[in-house]
Amino acid sequence: MAIKIDKKIKGYNVVKPEDKAAPAPVVAPVKEVAPVAEVIQMHESLERPETLVGSTYKIKSPLFEHALYVTVNDIVLNAGTQHEQRRPFELFINSKNMDHFQWIVALTRILSAVFRKGGDVTFIVEELKAVFDPRGGYFKAGGVYMPSIVAEIGGVIETHMKSIGLIHDPEMSEATRKLIAEKRAAYENANAKPAAAASATPAPAASVGASPAGESQAASHTNASGFPAGATLCAKCNTQALVLMDGCQTCLNCGYSKCG
Repeated sequence: MAIKIDKKIKGYNVVKPEDKAAPAPVVAPVKEVAPVAEVIQMHESLERPETLVGSTYKIKSPLFEHALYVTVNDIVLNAGTQHEQRRPFELFINSKNMDHFQWIVALTRILSAVFRKGGDVTFIVEELKAVFDPRGGYFKAGGVYMPSIVAEIGGVIETHMKSIGLIHDPEMSEATRKLIAEKRAAYENANAKPAAAASATPAPAASVGASPAGESQAASHTNASGFPAGATLCAKCNTQALVLMDGCQTCLNCGYSKCG
């Protein structure tokens, strides 16, 4: 086959078979990018309205001479629509006791900043409830153990989040409720028999039936939580409702068992 050359030949060379290999692809130089911190924006910025709705909770602790008053204010999103929601927006803690003023102010500012940031703020509850006082905790009304005053503030925030629908308690199944009731009845019956045998005496005919003395004796067999007096603290629900049954520690309040 003839090849027509239209240009002037300025030079030549011999092409060898090994020179016919495919040329290497040209790779463009990659520019180095400076590392950037990964910042996740959870929610858009919201301006504080003139008026907010909220609730104030009173905390009376033996660790404080005066009560603490925790106020949680909420912002209402999509007001007047079917998508209306209440979300915590700011928090204030007030007390006559000024000994802990610095950390109280710091806590209110940090929590308010997290609330205003938006996103899933329910993690705050577990973080606060996991704070332990090195001097020891205390039992609040109802027999629930609080490891610190900060943990009780976390409990207050949890209560408020539940009231506005931000946290939902897992409902106990009917089978679990029935099992707990059966275990409690079995425990009380097992402990009532030795006590009845030890105090069995002939009773006059006039004393047959219920009496105030019998009622006070029955009340002495329960603690402040309403559970058997010998119950210990449950590690799951922080309630004095843990009893030993069939060689296994079982909670009569939440159903927790060390044996699974």
